[in-house]
Amino acid sequence: MRDSVRRIGWSGALGCTCAVVMFVAVQSPRLIAQATQPATAGQKAPALPPKPAPPSPAPADPQQPTAAEPLQPAGALPSTDSEWTVWTSGRYRITPGDVIELRFPFVPELDQTLAVQPDGYVTLREVGDIRVQGRTLPQFRAQVNEAYMPFVREPVFTAVLKEFEKPYFVAVGEVTKPGRYELRGATTLTQAIAYAGGQTGKASMADVVIFRPFTEDTVSVKQINVKQMWDKRDLSEDPLLRPGDTIYISKSAMGKMQPILSKIGLGLYFNPFQF
Repeated sequence: MRDSVRRIGWSGALGCTCAVVMFVAVQSPRLIAQATQPATAGQKAPALPPKPAPPSPAPADPQQPTAAEPLQPAGALPSTDSEWTVWTSGRYRITPGDVIELRFPFVPELDQTLAVQPDGYVTLREVGDIRVQGRTLPQFRAQVNEAYMPFVREPVFTAVLKEFEKPYFVAVGEVTKPGRYELRGATTLTQAIAYAGGQTGKASMADVVIFRPFTEDTVSVKQINVKQMWDKRDLSEDPLLRPGDTIYISKSAMGKMQPILSKIGLGLYFNPFQF
């Protein structure tokens, strides 16, 4: 009796389970179709919640510093410096005949004294010839550092000018003492004429010319009316000289005619005793 009851119980439970599985299998396609079926014209699709609007940027406070734009990489600076640039003050430029002393405290084998050759080159030990004419001393140090980088790690050295050409100017023409003079400090044109002993009696001070080296093959020419400056008693336009300038004072019209007048005067000399 008990065995028959147990069999009936297991059979009923199994039948209920099968009925539930069959119901789910039949109803699932309908539920999926209803879920994926688009809304018809009469039906309204459920409204989606509106997206929140992006926050508007706060007004810029003029008192608050704004972030700076990233800097663009600057291009190479134009190099207007040439080896023939004439220096007026500040850094001296190496010229032929200069003597430079190099000292390497950690590599004494590289110590050397360099003489600038007439063509503007020097010979570095273990490196060879490099052109240094027209370079300033800092530029020369940079050249030496670059030349020795393959041989010495982080070269440490000193470069000293032992002998160098002193700045000068030349006065020629109608001056009392023509020649070459040392240029010390700021010297104006009229001061340079005074150093040369002043002008002669044949000089034309309205046509004073300054010849100034510009490049290797060119010279700039500037004409100065010194007489006008003296007449006005205003030397504000009195130019400063630069190393290497040449001052030329030409003859006046009477100075050019004086040799002719002297010959005419001798020819017209009258000797009363010849009669």
